[in-house]
Amino acid sequence: MQPSPSSRLDAVTTYYFADKLREIAAMEAAGTKVINLGIGSPDLPPHPEVINALAAAAANPANHGYQSYRGIPELRRAFSAWYGRTYGVQPDPESEVLPLIGSKEGIMHLSMAFLQKGDCALVPDPGYPTYAAATRLAGGNVVHYDLTPERGYFPDLEALGQTDLTKVKLMWVNYPHMPTGARASRAQLSALIRFAERHRILLCHDNPYNAILNPDPVSIMSLPGGRDHAVELNSLSKTFNMAGWRIGVMTGKKEIIDTVVKFKSNMDSGMFKPLQIAAVTALEAGPEWMNALNAVYAKRRSTAVALIQRLGCTPEPDQSGLFLWAAMPPRFETAEILTEHVLHRYGVFLVPGRVFGRNGERHLRISLCAKNSVLRAALNRIAPFNPEEV
Repeated sequence: MQPSPSSRLDAVTTYYFADKLREIAAMEAAGTKVINLGIGSPDLPPHPEVINALAAAAANPANHGYQSYRGIPELRRAFSAWYGRTYGVQPDPESEVLPLIGSKEGIMHLSMAFLQKGDCALVPDPGYPTYAAATRLAGGNVVHYDLTPERGYFPDLEALGQTDLTKVKLMWVNYPHMPTGARASRAQLSALIRFAERHRILLCHDNPYNAILNPDPVSIMSLPGGRDHAVELNSLSKTFNMAGWRIGVMTGKKEIIDTVVKFKSNMDSGMFKPLQIAAVTALEAGPEWMNALNAVYAKRRSTAVALIQRLGCTPEPDQSGLFLWAAMPPRFETAEILTEHVLHRYGVFLVPGRVFGRNGERHLRISLCAKNSVLRAALNRIAPFNPEEV
């Protein structure tokens, strides 16, 4: 007899992409070749030197034991130096830098370390679904705040400040924003810091898209008050094409890092040392790496814009990150009507915006993590599309 599942699982559902990928696999097994433009998993490899560093470190018999929960000193120093070069702020590698087994781990760790039953977290709508899921799994309550195109996908802090925030302990923010690609200026990020200070909230800035098609990368930790009232997550997944390697980082003041380590140390036994050594090599890459990567994504985005426009949708302007976010034409009640039709009629998978919240229902998202030839193939497939057929 199987034991009954924990009641905490009642608060969450299976991740949308887990179910959708099973559906796509079934379609392909039945003979339909699907072009998947849904998930933001980089298709490009890391720099060859990163792979060489991993292989060399893995060949050393001394590198296969358990590791520190805080990561090797070389990796912490490399993250600190990278922050200094990229953002102009250098967190203390001894006390303010915590390597993670992927930044998604950090979302869960922060939620488990600071939330308990009755506590609340402010979560963006639309936004990354993991913020809400981690809050609920930790026993907390989700309080959504609206992000709309009319406000540039930035919260109305004045209106939010007039609500009851007494039980709110965390606020999740994410710029460049996923899924919309919206950026926040330094003035806007500073306003978020002042908001968090005023309401005694820990501001959690999830920043994995900072370097992709973003002309002005900024860390919230580089702004006045950031170190005192915020914590930031970052990742090698997108910036260095290392999504499957699961290497991220949390930066914040010592007290926050120590609290997270108290939880984290009960969950894992450190990151494989060769991965950490290879991550150091990645973080030492010069600006030519990001310039070349962004040139590839810029070309892909042009094709993606043509694809989106062929469907009658309108891309939001000035987007950063690995996706293209677009508004639906008025004739469709929801984006899912169109994305399901395109999947089953043309074999092209796009993501309906409702996956990211109520405010995404009239939008869809396309990933740039596919070769330009694949994007062109998708464009050719949908060339016969006529809105009347839906």
